[in-house]
Amino acid sequence: MPQLIDLSHTVEDGMITYPGLPGPIICDFLSREASKKHYAEGTTFQIGRIDMVANTGTYVDSPFHRFENGADLSDLPLDRLANLEAIVVDARDCGRHIPVSLFDRIDVRGRAVLVRTGWDRNWRTAAYMQGHPFLSREIAQRLTEGGARLVGIDSLNIDDTDDGTRPVHTTLLGAGIPIAEHLCGLDALPEEGFRFHAVPVKVRGFGTFPVRAYAVV
Repeated sequence: MPQLIDLSHTVEDGMITYPGLPGPIICDFLSREASKKHYAEGTTFQIGRIDMVANTGTYVDSPFHRFENGADLSDLPLDRLANLEAIVVDARDCGRHIPVSLFDRIDVRGRAVLVRTGWDRNWRTAAYMQGHPFLSREIAQRLTEGGARLVGIDSLNIDDTDDGTRPVHTTLLGAGIPIAEHLCGLDALPEEGFRFHAVPVKVRGFGTFPVRAYAVV
């Protein structure tokens, strides 16, 4: 039987995903106690409420996140997000600046490319928020020219956050390639031979939304 491997962080009340962005507020809209008056004795329900920015937890970026006229979440085709043949590129020993040579002789055409940095070990600590590994413009160009379907990473940002031009987002999203950020658990995956899924809610006018990313191995 295939094995399902969860690659997503749990969204929790108040947690911070990215510096300067607020954590989600998770609460009851209708509590079990309050629901008692609506149903028969012994029957209760809970309806939850969440107030959050779209860049929370593990999420996918669509072109609209970067480009005003780009495809938003509701326009993303499922074949860019689900049941993708995938590969893992191991960058755990590369430090912050992942070299383009790491992608030499790697066939990315039609595949989700997941970059494993190991940075997810710092999730929900101060260390996660600074000094993270990232891709370069040259890598993004190579992945685009190579025909990648989706690109993901297990760190704070796929770009160097000191570079305000965000070249990796600009290159990949400009080519219609979705980006998955804040992945986790990539160390449990083989280098290839698995399928990847990361489907957000179909929201009009949104560029980013959390996903339950997982692999089928």
